[in-house]
Amino acid sequence: MINQVKKRDGRIVKFDGSLIEKAISYACDAVGEYDDNRVGQRIANEIAETGSEQVTVNEIQIMVENALMRYNLPNVARAYILYRHKRDRARRSDSDEVISDIIAAKKNDITRENANMNADTPAGMMMKVSSERTKEYTDDFLLSDDVKELVDNNIIHIHDKDYYPTKSLTCIQHPMGHILETGFRAGHGESRPAQRIETASILSCISMETVQNEMHGGQAIPAFDFYLAPFVRKTYIEELKQLEIVTNEDLSSLYDAPIQDYLAATLDGLKGEARYKQHAINQTVERVHQSMEAFIHNMNTIHSRGGNQVVFSSINYGTDTSSEGRCIMREILNSTYEGVGNHATAIFPIQIWKKKRGVNFFPGDPNYDLYCLACKVTAKRFFPNFINEDATFNQDPDWKADDPLRYEHEVATMGCRTRVFEDRHGKKTSIARGNLSFTTINLPGLALAVREVEDKDERIKKFYQKFDYAISIAGKQLYERYQFQCTALAKQFPLLMSGMWMGSEKLKPNDEVREVLKHGTLGVGFIGLAECLVALVGKHHGESEEAQKLGLEIIGHMREKITGLSNQYDLNYSVLATPAEGLSGKFTKRDRKKYGVLPGITDRDYYTNSNHVPVYFHCSVSHKAEVEAPYHEMTRGGHIFYVEIDGDATQNVEAVMDIVNLIDKYNIGYGSINHNRNRCLDCGYEDATKDLDTCPVCGSHNIDTLQRITGYLVGTTDRWNSAKQAELKDRVIHD
Repeated sequence: MINQVKKRDGRIVKFDGSLIEKAISYACDAVGEYDDNRVGQRIANEIAETGSEQVTVNEIQIMVENALMRYNLPNVARAYILYRHKRDRARRSDSDEVISDIIAAKKNDITRENANMNADTPAGMMMKVSSERTKEYTDDFLLSDDVKELVDNNIIHIHDKDYYPTKSLTCIQHPMGHILETGFRAGHGESRPAQRIETASILSCISMETVQNEMHGGQAIPAFDFYLAPFVRKTYIEELKQLEIVTNEDLSSLYDAPIQDYLAATLDGLKGEARYKQHAINQTVERVHQSMEAFIHNMNTIHSRGGNQVVFSSINYGTDTSSEGRCIMREILNSTYEGVGNHATAIFPIQIWKKKRGVNFFPGDPNYDLYCLACKVTAKRFFPNFINEDATFNQDPDWKADDPLRYEHEVATMGCRTRVFEDRHGKKTSIARGNLSFTTINLPGLALAVREVEDKDERIKKFYQKFDYAISIAGKQLYERYQFQCTALAKQFPLLMSGMWMGSEKLKPNDEVREVLKHGTLGVGFIGLAECLVALVGKHHGESEEAQKLGLEIIGHMREKITGLSNQYDLNYSVLATPAEGLSGKFTKRDRKKYGVLPGITDRDYYTNSNHVPVYFHCSVSHKAEVEAPYHEMTRGGHIFYVEIDGDATQNVEAVMDIVNLIDKYNIGYGSINHNRNRCLDCGYEDATKDLDTCPVCGSHNIDTLQRITGYLVGTTDRWNSAKQAELKDRVIHD
């Protein structure tokens, strides 16, 4: 007797004969037959009594077809077969429509899901088509019923679902010391260890480009200054050796000579070794500058992921106080300020300045001058962003100012905001680790589900009940994905698992990666805290102390539950303030259809990112900082604080420094500054005029307006989806 049925996606469900009756009934109706003899019920009963205890859906369908022929109902059998095929086509109809739009190069929210991907190119089209089909596969074969239920009900969103079947990981902070000191093999080529700054720069690019093809998220270098610093001295020595050839003198005494700073200077009045030393410094500075210029250029032109997207790259720097490390920082900042090509603002890499008291934050700190330069560059080029190493949750007691490897104890971040630091299976560090995958919870959707409960306390109580269930299912789904990722073999990630990921150097090609994945993080994210609070108490946290108190309780509660998941599964679960791009509109669109247009909740085309004060809410910079700051300590998986400033920031660098002061004052973990920057694509003219549509120099209307979308820049808003464009229009200046 049949008790269980194995579905196409591998799930095992209880046998239900009524489904057979219903399908036969549809087939009968289609050909004008009437089931007066209750053939459908009889066939369902017969099938239930035959076969093994467990059968597949296909086996049942074959038994139904054979039974209909046995009952001399060939027309019904044909109609049943057509019904089956129609159901199969229906499963694919939505993605078929999407694929048709992709092929037609239509501009919609699917083709503009990722603003830094060109879905109109052949490679981009192919990737998007593949994306839609692999999402279907994931739904059919890899997700549990309770997970799919919450996805279908618009409560959770599984990020990078199209990459789920590949077992790939999200992101990593590259241990570049490993690559630069030992070289690496990539594809059909291999590299020797770097010996000069040009090679170190190129290998840094190749490392991120190659690993990007093995992962679906961002690539970052956690200590760009420390890693590249040794090659400044090697380049300086190489220049001295070139002088030895020309002068026939032994200059080896200068190889290790102290250099207070690598600054180009005139040779006038210098003689002997002093002249040789300064000449070598001048040449070194020029080569470092060209290498940093090439690094930035390469990160904006080298494509990965099938050739349709540049590497989603980030670099962290700021705390190396050696003269060589300072040279790297100075020239990456100078190159960024100058711009790439015809002096355009570089989109990548996202640059992050590691702000640290006693190192670079106060006058008198050894790198304070470079901090001032970083603020000047930010005022013109949006980067660097600022990570606060002094935030209480970013500190490591093992950090020592005189430790040459102190960068191992400094938190680094991905430009978008992803943070990886704590590790229950090892020491606290960001290096050689990353996020495995993340899933986001729709907070407004949960609040809307209980909005009709009149009593406020009861409404909030029911919200928490639904919230707890959503967290548990999200945690379960991440664990199931983790277990699936663990079955990957090291050889599937040839560079990543050859020493780039923590502990992977011990793996053999056919070993599973299970043992090393435990160092990664699993992120449970959230979106729309502001709209959630409006649904629960009538106001968001930027305008009401009551709402702020509840907001902190909600995210604090979430953190407690996520800690419980970490203990339950013995893995690094963390709360993520989700960087929603395409998701910002998806949740809202479906909730609006279900609940209608509700002021402050579904009346816009987007939900507010994570715990941010809504972009349309007028408030001061300090108020925004005070409201958002407490959430950073609770969102250890990643967060960002940003402000919009008015006018030409290049004329007001102090405003940038004031904002970084607020980051320090309010214990904020990571922040960035938005401002307006226009550039004429025809003549290169730049200014900060709002809504500029005509170049004042050449009269061109070909104006590029740079904007930040979810932590990174996008050169043209034409690639933004409709929800993010709506959000952009709503953004107001913070006074």
